[in-house]
Amino acid sequence: MGFLEFIRYFFAIALISSGMILFIIEIYGVFRFSFVLNRMHAAAIGDTLALTLCLGGLMLLTGFSYTTAKFLLVVFFLWISSPAASHLIAKFEVTTNENVTKHLRKEEIKE
Repeated sequence: MGFLEFIRYFFAIALISSGMILFIIEIYGVFRFSFVLNRMHAAAIGDTLALTLCLGGLMLLTGFSYTTAKFLLVVFFLWISSPAASHLIAKFEVTTNENVTKHLRKEEIKE
């Protein structure tokens, strides 16, 4: 195994490991937080960043091929759809929940 291939494997393992660590943090946040919007924030981080890191590591492992192109398409569609879906779910929660104001904090603007 050459030195450049070792570097490629090292970066791939680093990307996949950091993605897995973010997934663990996401799972902890989804089960730990009590308010819906906080849970959604934790889940949205896992959907976008952690999955992108894992797929980036897999792209490094497979090299340039059709599989890499498919991974890029998956990342592209996730980066488009996940934030939009999270925003719509959060907007639905805010408009339908009557008790949402007890979870929010108002900050005064000082001039």
